[in-house]
Amino acid sequence: MDLPVDAVPPLPDAGRAPDENARLADAVRALKRTSVLVVGDAMLDRYVYGRVTRISPEAPVPILTVERELAMPGGAGNVVRNLTALGAAVAFITVVGDDVAGSDLTGLVGGQPGVEPWLLVQGGRATTTKTRFIASGQQLLRADQEVARPIHPRLADRLVKIASDTIAATTVMVLSDYAKGVLADDTAAKLIAAGRAAGRKVIVDPKGIDFSRYHGADIVTPNRAELAAATEMPVDSEEGIVAAARVLRDRHAFGAVLVTRSEDGLTLLDGDTVRHFPAEAPEVHDVSGAGDTVVAVLAAAIAAGRDLPTAARLANIAAGIVVGKVGTAVAREDDMLEALSLERGALRKIMSRAQAAEMAERWRQRGWRVGFTNGCFDLLHPGHVHLLEQARSWCDRLIVGLNADESVRRLKGPTRPVQAEAARAAVLASLATVDAVTLFAEDTPLELLKALRPDVLVKGADYSVSEVVGGELLVEWGGQVRLAELLPGNSTTATVARIRG
Repeated sequence: MDLPVDAVPPLPDAGRAPDENARLADAVRALKRTSVLVVGDAMLDRYVYGRVTRISPEAPVPILTVERELAMPGGAGNVVRNLTALGAAVAFITVVGDDVAGSDLTGLVGGQPGVEPWLLVQGGRATTTKTRFIASGQQLLRADQEVARPIHPRLADRLVKIASDTIAATTVMVLSDYAKGVLADDTAAKLIAAGRAAGRKVIVDPKGIDFSRYHGADIVTPNRAELAAATEMPVDSEEGIVAAARVLRDRHAFGAVLVTRSEDGLTLLDGDTVRHFPAEAPEVHDVSGAGDTVVAVLAAAIAAGRDLPTAARLANIAAGIVVGKVGTAVAREDDMLEALSLERGALRKIMSRAQAAEMAERWRQRGWRVGFTNGCFDLLHPGHVHLLEQARSWCDRLIVGLNADESVRRLKGPTRPVQAEAARAAVLASLATVDAVTLFAEDTPLELLKALRPDVLVKGADYSVSEVVGGELLVEWGGQVRLAELLPGNSTTATVARIRG
């Protein structure tokens, strides 16, 4: 039987109606009134920042002059960090070693508001620590210290007992498995049984290929690679992901499967319904920790009484926020409410020349073709829309150069523009075909083109290729000039004349 598919629009400012955004905003505000139990592998994430000015004379390696260091909870600790960022109350149970890293991690977790920490100590065990050395925004090296063996059986029994006693005071339990030993052997199965006995939902962020350890969990959240490894099925298409998720669910009696697909968003298999949630991030800077964010927001939303599709929507929005930040980040209530704001979401596309140039370079680094077109766009009409649609079809990302008010007055006369530059920019930014808007005060966009270096330059067919300003520059750097078909009978000047009688 073919599964029904609910394709969710990709961007909050382009795809959801205002009343839907208001409903989701109410759901976001409810997350801080929830309580969640998190059990799993905690680790300490250390970041060592500095600068590199020379190569070592001892070996061909850079010398990092350390300027600052930062430590934060990682692994299951990052799930806790995301929950507290939303304002949720969290009970956290994990195991650390009797070392400095374990002591540091205990202090970091216990110092967060709203956390009831149960960090059990196992003598002779090293606390998992990941140290990243960073210069100029680039990671030079990561050094890991860890013991991935199962925790001592008596300690595992104590952990399950604490969780069984604690779960009554919370609404949802999260098992965050990083394969470091806290949830090894039958510990996960015992925790799931305790959750079910208490009538609590259990969400599992899994690891490894043996998902039988999570049998009967309400929701599992594998990433695409984990889904492929656990099912030995291809997952290089949406159809393949759905098929593998169904096998996984049926094989282990899971209530639902939420597949995290990195830059492709999320796929939810819930009963006989499949929902695809395209990624909501306008830009991806760092995907580290995004899976923890998904699990945290999903758990908080379910704890707040929201249905699973709504919880997945919120998790997808939060993931889009954190991958747009550098480093292991969190999505706070304000971040999510801003992402759900139609107006502010559209206005984020309006950029300075420097911001647009930086964005264009990021897009090119991802292998995307950057397109550019320009104009006054004073009174947006069907001819403009048709041109922009054609321009967007010839590239992966489209930047619109908009004549500033002073430029329009020089070109069109003292009575123009009819709409100020801020209004014209906002209207353009609200269009799904437009990915960025940047203003220029010059009479031509030549200097803007030099800054952006687009791959495709688009003008209307009332020009010839030789007449297009900047066309010769495109040829120099291997770009292309395209002429868009014009819709007859559409002219801003004629429209203004008719309005003015």
